[in-house]
Amino acid sequence: MSSTFRSAVVRIPAGPDSIEIIDVPVAEPGPGQVRVDIAAATVNPVDLALTAGVFHSLGLITRSAYTGIGTDFAGTVSETGPGVEIPVGSRVAGLLSGFDRDFGTYAEQVIVAASDIARVPDELDPSIAATVPLNSLTAAQLVDLLGAGDGRGLLVTGAAGAVGSYVIRFAQERGWRVTGLARAGDEEFVRGLGADFTVAASPYWDAVADAATLQEEGLALVRDGGLFIGVRPGAEPPAERGITVRAVAVQADGARLAGFLADTANGRLPARVHAVLPLDRAADAHRELARGGIRGKYVLRP
Repeated sequence: MSSTFRSAVVRIPAGPDSIEIIDVPVAEPGPGQVRVDIAAATVNPVDLALTAGVFHSLGLITRSAYTGIGTDFAGTVSETGPGVEIPVGSRVAGLLSGFDRDFGTYAEQVIVAASDIARVPDELDPSIAATVPLNSLTAAQLVDLLGAGDGRGLLVTGAAGAVGSYVIRFAQERGWRVTGLARAGDEEFVRGLGADFTVAASPYWDAVADAATLQEEGLALVRDGGLFIGVRPGAEPPAERGITVRAVAVQADGARLAGFLADTANGRLPARVHAVLPLDRAADAHRELARGGIRGKYVLRP
């Protein structure tokens, strides 16, 4: 086995052009950890924010050498540390929590806690499986912050996106009366999830799930005393009019992820891949995603 592997990193964040592919040393999995040979890694908006320096400016990234890019992945377990019962050769998917790290999932391999991964059903392609962890867990943990709906009205911004579409499903299960805010061309998809649909929302909602990161604009849509849940922890809009303002800081959860992967395999949860690109084209994927209007995920293969 080689003593190094390829990984995408950023040293000085300056957008897509600051992405480098470098060789980094192979490390051994410790107690409770596994090494996964990555088959697919998803490109997410959070990755664009990282390469643009958003998390550096918030003080969430402090390391000086370089920072690894990428949050979720699918692949095959190639080595296990002490105390791990997952067999080598298992197909898994998972999520890396946090930002301040020298490795990410835009890489040939990753070491991760065994508790943070889940088995991938045999019928699920790795490119699809890789799109599930970050978005499903973000949406589920966002809905945890919303709590029980009891028939109240929830507006989901970015309703046709990956996080927004999951929020619609999970919030309906918790008793929310959901309306999706998205572009006109996304109406069929959003209504197909069982939600009402709008292209222009008025400010009267009991709660807003701001998957589109409208921030202050989204907060203005919440009624007095309502609830606003965002997806940018540390950058929440200031509370006003008695509105409760919170933001989800997604955490890895292998046990919960297992259910979401199964629901993706059986079609209960939507999963859309826009294009699969080699790791060397990570910067191209970032540029295309930044242009907007993409439905489905860019996926990188090492």
